[in-house]
Amino acid sequence: MRISIVSSAYPLRGGIAQYTALLYAHLCKHGHEVKVVTFKRQYPTLFFPGKTQMEKSKDESVRIPSCVILDSVAQHTWFRAAKKIREYQPDLLLFNYWMPFFAPCFGTIARLVKRRHEVKAGYICHNVIPHERRFGDNVLTRWALRVADFFVVQSKTVENDLLSLLPTAKYQHIPHPLYDVYGELLEKQVARDKLAIHSDKVLLFFGYIRAYKGLHLLIHAMPEILRKVTTKLLVVGEFYEDQDKYRTLIDDLGLTSHVIIEANFVPNEQVHQYFSAADVVVLPYKSATQSGIVQIAYHFNKPCIVTNVGGLAEVVLQNETGFVVEPDDPVAIANAVVRFYTENCEIRFAAAINREKHKYSWDKLVDAIIDLSQ
Repeated sequence: MRISIVSSAYPLRGGIAQYTALLYAHLCKHGHEVKVVTFKRQYPTLFFPGKTQMEKSKDESVRIPSCVILDSVAQHTWFRAAKKIREYQPDLLLFNYWMPFFAPCFGTIARLVKRRHEVKAGYICHNVIPHERRFGDNVLTRWALRVADFFVVQSKTVENDLLSLLPTAKYQHIPHPLYDVYGELLEKQVARDKLAIHSDKVLLFFGYIRAYKGLHLLIHAMPEILRKVTTKLLVVGEFYEDQDKYRTLIDDLGLTSHVIIEANFVPNEQVHQYFSAADVVVLPYKSATQSGIVQIAYHFNKPCIVTNVGGLAEVVLQNETGFVVEPDDPVAIANAVVRFYTENCEIRFAAAINREKHKYSWDKLVDAIIDLSQ
């Protein structure tokens, strides 16, 4: 099958770009011919809070071939992309959809291609309704998605959001596959030595820092944790909001010696060091649909403590592969961390993850896409 993918992809960085690279590789492995169309500018600088949109990692697994055409706000590039796709004459046109900002671009391309070429169009929905909602999101999303022939959703929350907008949508629910491009697990002490972390117990918060991810709740939980367990919190990720307010909170709570902040986007080839150094990964999110962070953690057999929002509780099994606590509750987070250590859960949870993670397969995703496109 000839497949065109329209998405964030190399040379751009980030979770969606990495997802596209892995999807490309697995589609090709199954014998499909794939061409990727991506952005030369994904976000105008005014709307991008990070340091750079471009991939600087030396990891070859993300360096897939792509046609770099699109500008998210320059409509003439949408027409150029549609023309390029029509020339390729794909059997299937796939979009990764994660926020309404891209709805006009994606919806226009889908309509232009389908108008002049017989092709099935599908959306892989990472989000349907975004975490941080704005006026008009539902209208834009419905307009972009209604042109599609099918959808893939990866959590029950996204499934429900899709059906709220398109009740008759044709779709399959396939769990988000593992991110397995980050190398091998290191021995824990080796990883801690590499990172100069001097602690017998390490919690990890990983990923972009935005308000909905609840880092402040985990910081507020730390004093209660430290009353019972001596540990360090390792915060790794680029701040998409004011970093100073977090540092001030850490200082005010007397946590300076117990919290390590690595406030940068981490290249792929270094990710394994941080997960290898950790005992458990904590996701204290205030809202979510799903999270690729759990899929990274599971690749390394690392347990997770998550809040009961979105699809997180679908992936983290209570008292089997981690703990699920109620959101917006620092005491609940603290109790789960203390229980993790005092009940010596790590080995038991890691073994369960190793048994469980076969569910999160790229081959299953590929099979679903091809089945839906028939």
